[in-house]
Amino acid sequence: MPDAFRPVVAAARTRLPEIYGTRLHSAYLYGSIPRGTARLGRSDLDLLVALREEPTDADRRAVGALGAALDARFPQIDGVGTLLHGRDRLLSDLERHDLGWFVACLCTPLLGDDLAAHLPRYRPDDPLLARETNGDLALCLPRWRERIAAAEDTDEARRPLVRFMSRHLVRTGFTLVMGRWQGWTSDLREMADAFGAYYPARAAQLRTAASYGYDPVGDPAVLRRYVDDLGPWLAGEYARVHGVKAPRDTP
Repeated sequence: MPDAFRPVVAAARTRLPEIYGTRLHSAYLYGSIPRGTARLGRSDLDLLVALREEPTDADRRAVGALGAALDARFPQIDGVGTLLHGRDRLLSDLERHDLGWFVACLCTPLLGDDLAAHLPRYRPDDPLLARETNGDLALCLPRWRERIAAAEDTDEARRPLVRFMSRHLVRTGFTLVMGRWQGWTSDLREMADAFGAYYPARAAQLRTAASYGYDPVGDPAVLRRYVDDLGPWLAGEYARVHGVKAPRDTP
């Protein structure tokens, strides 16, 4: 981890137990900071928090407030993204090949007992893993269109949408080919390169999306291309190759 980001991580490690107390089971880092590739003032802090029970709306507001406070306090980061789930959900059969895999293979323990000890050893060529990690893009696209339509007509309002959707599309493209690539990574550019080796006609689009995942723009044309072209194509190809993700009670 780059030294400049250690105070940010230390603050998150201190504040999470203060917020959730004994209800906190564990917490994890993922993304560019634990990977050692974070850039000052450009990278965000990515956290996954596991509670001993399912989180409430108040829990989600609390972790959102923590993210806003850390973002305001530390100029080293550009935003905080936090996944908040209950322990039982993360270890459930339904999530074993989605959130469970994410915890076991892409997360770095920060606090508490590592849930990876209760999860299986995963193989990148498991078709169930590919289906369950990103087989729901078609369900996401209508919600994305609603978010785009509701956003303010400013670059500042659109940039977070571009970053979020870029990352989702690149990760979907990567897991489409993960079994053939025979490995996994959380680096967006490496994901796009792996995808491009198997889908050269779409390689440039995914490499551009990977770039926007790190340095988003506020161009509305980018969002339109995501929901009208790249997204629908990727959803269709994913369903053709791997099938559709098992339904969840909540999005």
